[in-house]
Amino acid sequence: MRLQSAIARNRFVDSLFAILGLLAMLVGLVTLLALFLGLALDGWSRLTWRFFTSYPSRFPVEAGILSAWVGTTTVMFVTALTAVPIGVGAAVYLEEYAPKNWLTDLIEINIANLAGVPSIVYGLLALGLLVYQLHLGQSILTAGLTLALLILPIVVTSAREAIRSVPNSIREAAHALGATKWQTVKDHVLPYATGGILTGLIIALSRAIGESAPLITIGALSFIAFLPHPPWQPEFPYLSFQWLLDPFTVMPIQMFNWVSRPQEEFHTNAAAAGLVLLGMTLAMNGLAIFIRARFRKQIKW
Repeated sequence: MRLQSAIARNRFVDSLFAILGLLAMLVGLVTLLALFLGLALDGWSRLTWRFFTSYPSRFPVEAGILSAWVGTTTVMFVTALTAVPIGVGAAVYLEEYAPKNWLTDLIEINIANLAGVPSIVYGLLALGLLVYQLHLGQSILTAGLTLALLILPIVVTSAREAIRSVPNSIREAAHALGATKWQTVKDHVLPYATGGILTGLIIALSRAIGESAPLITIGALSFIAFLPHPPWQPEFPYLSFQWLLDPFTVMPIQMFNWVSRPQEEFHTNAAAAGLVLLGMTLAMNGLAIFIRARFRKQIKW
């Protein structure tokens, strides 16, 4: 009887925790759905081709998000191109190569602390270092590097956890077959850890795409009626990097600019821009999830 009573009690506790977990998940889903529906009801009517291809304007009916979504895309491109290789490389070094001593412990503590630093502090750091010392100006390059610094601790921490989760037996088997340290990491550890690394990148880039405080600090424009230089040119070498030094604005700053105005039409524009920003975030996350699924499928085979 005691055994049956204990089994019944444990089943009840398991069911209770399952229900609590389901409720916690539903809270997040319902909140996201409510946010999406609220933005859709307010801004759906403004989602036209003209809205995507028009510059900001003093007249709400003529205003668009062309410069804002182009700026967000280019800034996120620089952010990902900077944070991903540096973050993953640092994680590989700390987990596979770095000796376990007081120095690596100090580095780990600082990385964990940097993940909790307010974003405005990174903006002040970028203002002093990138803008005033390195003279990069209020440019797309400065913005991308600033957001890369912001998400770098998250990328390093998540990549380290993913690498750490790979069983040591895989490393030992590779070494037993004569593989070098780098061959083991490149051909075995990283492929198995790719899913976890991409999960961390999704979280990090999702945070970066919605940040505005550090970008305002380094001098992002709230009203910009031109696009950056194109990344190509008709003459050799056919590639141009002038766009990296151009001024910029991003979607969150454009939304804040519209919300701060008293006209209701600008608030409708801000809701439509919020829908676009949410769509860009979901598309970016969906691409990362697709790549992660492909890697996991290859590993299973």
